[in-house]
Amino acid sequence: MPASPSTARAINDRLALRLLQREGPLTAGRLKQLTGLSRPTIADLVERLIAADLIEVVGESGEQRRGPNAKLYGIVADLAHLVALDVRMEGVSVVVSDLLGRVLAEASVPIGDDTGTGPAVEQAVALVERTAKEAGADRLHTVGIGAPGLIDPATGELRNSTGLPEWHRRLVAALQERLPEAQVHIENETNLAALAEQREGAAADHDTFVLLWLGHGTGAAVVLDGTLRRGASGGTGEIGFLPVPGTAGLPSATACDGGFHSLAGSAAIAQLAGEYGVTGAAEGAEPPAAALVRAGTEGFLDALADRIAVGVSSVVAVLDPGCVVLGGEVGQAGGEGLAARVEQRVRRMSPLPTEVRPSVLGGGAVLRGALLTARDRAQDDLFAPR
Repeated sequence: MPASPSTARAINDRLALRLLQREGPLTAGRLKQLTGLSRPTIADLVERLIAADLIEVVGESGEQRRGPNAKLYGIVADLAHLVALDVRMEGVSVVVSDLLGRVLAEASVPIGDDTGTGPAVEQAVALVERTAKEAGADRLHTVGIGAPGLIDPATGELRNSTGLPEWHRRLVAALQERLPEAQVHIENETNLAALAEQREGAAADHDTFVLLWLGHGTGAAVVLDGTLRRGASGGTGEIGFLPVPGTAGLPSATACDGGFHSLAGSAAIAQLAGEYGVTGAAEGAEPPAAALVRAGTEGFLDALADRIAVGVSSVVAVLDPGCVVLGGEVGQAGGEGLAARVEQRVRRMSPLPTEVRPSVLGGGAVLRGALLTARDRAQDDLFAPR
């Protein structure tokens, strides 16, 4: 059956908003070309979206032609304000943006191991409130959080995990209590990094790939046919627990010592660097391993590539992703040199052709992924037919 007039209008409005999300400001003529709708239908659509305060005139086209330039229409940027958080073991980073994802303010705060759960939560929430005030955001629509650990696929909540501070789990409830009008969502940090690399980074041309996170710890995110895969318990990519040769023992259900983490975590890389006489000072809150990899000698980088290739080859044997991104601060620091070394070793260990690339976004991928997720959720809510 044909759609009713109201349903057709809602479909057309949604299509136009999606195009404005993807392409940026467009003229009515360009909307007509991209949608295939008639000129009168586009005119009604534009008038309707302006009346709903969803789009506005943001400029004029630069085309040289007779008569006045065509108006450019864009999404109303201050229709909603968003917050993204990167929650780490050692602190929190926050970004506040408008609905288009343009950063308005950002800040971070260290949180020491000796900080109690209550004070740690308060520091993090207060940071969000201060940064939102600095950005001029009186109300926050959506909060996206990236954090280490498992996200329960049934509840969407961060599961209680051995070795992770309790304040991570308490933070979500505290933000929801202090920001009752906002939608608060949490996702595994490595999954968010993969989303950012897929949308804006090293995997932009791949629908199937694996991101191997190399930072303070290790992790992986799996994207198959454009979809992030989380697993039955939310644990897809817990590669730190992967049993591998070259360690002193085997990992357990409560600790990844003896797993891949013992080969490629920041502490393990620092120990390896010491064996090769490599030194370097970390910048800001980055893991010490990142500075060591940047300063690495040929021998050290070869030895590190041997270790990383063990984990990558295991992933390739199971998933055949075709592309592996070395993410996190360490992956970015290693650049093309480390990625090429790992690719060469994987080629010798696996018959499956696999390209290995360095991260483009590095440690900032988590925060960027959280912001992209918050933007998507907010736009889905605001642009839904009423």
